[in-house]
Amino acid sequence: MPKDLAAQLIEQLQLAGVQRIYGIVGDSLNPLVDAVRKTGGSAKGGIDWIHVRHEEAAAFAAGAEAQLTGKLAVCAGSCGPGNLHLMNGLYDANRTGAPVLAIASHLPSKQIGSDFFQETHPDRIFVECSVYSELVSTVEQAPRVMRSAISHAVGLGGVAVVTLPGDIASLPASAPTPLWRAPNPASIVPAPESVAELAAAINQAEKVAIFAGAGVQGAHDEVIAFAELINAPIGHSLRGKDFIQYENPYDIGMTGLLGYGAAAEGIEDADLLILLGTDFPYDQFLPDTRTAQVDRAPEHLGRRTDVDIAVHGDVLPTLQALMPLVEAKKSSKFLDQILKKHDRLMNKAVGAYTRKADKLVPIHPEYAASLLDEIAADDAIFTADTGMCNVWTARYINPLGTRRLIGSYLHGSMANALPQAIGVQAAYPERQVISVSGDGGLSMLLGELITAAAHNLPVNVVVFNNSTLGMVKLEMLVDGLQDFGVDVPDTNYAAIAAAMGFHAVRVTDPAGIADAYRAAFAHNGPSLVELITDPNALSIPPKIKGGQVIGFATAMSKIVLNKGAGEAVSMARSNLRNIPRG
Repeated sequence: MPKDLAAQLIEQLQLAGVQRIYGIVGDSLNPLVDAVRKTGGSAKGGIDWIHVRHEEAAAFAAGAEAQLTGKLAVCAGSCGPGNLHLMNGLYDANRTGAPVLAIASHLPSKQIGSDFFQETHPDRIFVECSVYSELVSTVEQAPRVMRSAISHAVGLGGVAVVTLPGDIASLPASAPTPLWRAPNPASIVPAPESVAELAAAINQAEKVAIFAGAGVQGAHDEVIAFAELINAPIGHSLRGKDFIQYENPYDIGMTGLLGYGAAAEGIEDADLLILLGTDFPYDQFLPDTRTAQVDRAPEHLGRRTDVDIAVHGDVLPTLQALMPLVEAKKSSKFLDQILKKHDRLMNKAVGAYTRKADKLVPIHPEYAASLLDEIAADDAIFTADTGMCNVWTARYINPLGTRRLIGSYLHGSMANALPQAIGVQAAYPERQVISVSGDGGLSMLLGELITAAAHNLPVNVVVFNNSTLGMVKLEMLVDGLQDFGVDVPDTNYAAIAAAMGFHAVRVTDPAGIADAYRAAFAHNGPSLVELITDPNALSIPPKIKGGQVIGFATAMSKIVLNKGAGEAVSMARSNLRNIPRG
């Protein structure tokens, strides 16, 4: 009996190394899902169907898997609302450069264009969040479209969308299956003229600082050696944290609203700032100083801040070509000053809550994050919800060179941590995976706890429950607004998780945090630790501007007038003592 088109397309995915597809079954997807069933699952060399509770979670899970493995990951949604739900997670994956293929099933082909029930046009809708989006019109065309989608997702690093009408998927295959082989990634070597120009600028400058992003992946040791040669402090972006913070004697932390340490001052006081593999979007935190930028994407050069020297190339070959042309800096005065400042800040603003915090109630989130860093496995993979969880993980989780920390860093979506953890755990069943979730993010895709339980994935969910949207609250205060609409009724997430089959515990006393972590991480199955944290613990930026102080003070006066002095005093005690004072 000849195979149908759905079976041929699934065979193409198998040949590309795909082991699982995340999604929800729907009528237009039925032929494809049945073809997945017939493969026998990954245990028999086939593909697993990971049944999620919302297609948005499917896209987040596939994006996380692709981001961590570097290999093609797949999600699917049925026609109309089903595949539209994929969109938010696909935006995140595409912006991250994760090789994801999304199968968007469609109406029966004869109904397309007639305003039929559930009709949308996925091949048009997904264009903005993909590097490839195409509609399958015939059985003969379909295998070539699938091959092109795989090639675009893997080759360009991003999302490819195949729109597949359900009736076509069930027809007999008629065209040969195209051969596809994954290419070895190539390095982009910079032009010698650009390298020479950068070397001359470095040799001329007295104080050089480095700001590193995710583009330094694979070049850790070379960046450190480069910094040592020119006595340069190294700041980093949030995405660059994994790849440059560990074993780095020149580390000065992060800049930006989530930042910490002396990075803001270090890059501001330099005569020459070198941006290495970063497309850091917050130009208000980038100084007006002579700037060089090294990036493999030429369109990134100079789009955030004016760049005096633009170098198109990967970081590693650029440094290999650059260092022989650079003269060693004799003076380390600038570097020593910034490192001393960083040490003072790290033991003051960032470390303030972690001292004597084992007796403070409500739990201080900084203390809980610090303990999490101590107790988690050395090769743990963390996923962090957007908002305050980004702050606590950025400041207190140490990458060690063996851990990974990801989030929705470029798209900034809520509710990303749990579905990302599901995708990571499915790809790495033997590694410890920890979803650092806020109560706001967790509640948005709460049903994905069922996904973890149904597939018996040993995901560890750590919930920072402050019953408020903490980052939004901070943004309101900085703008001089009284916080409004950000608070959430107290919800017992541990009880909900326990009802779903999780090992779950709710912690209100900081003395019980460490034992709760250890018991959860030792459990053979999904676990959830709910921490009732201080709702008034907010992020204090590493460098505070006058307008921010005025905004905070204005908002505080409104809180005193409208809510009473008690809450304002409590907030001040929780935060103002941590404002850096030089």
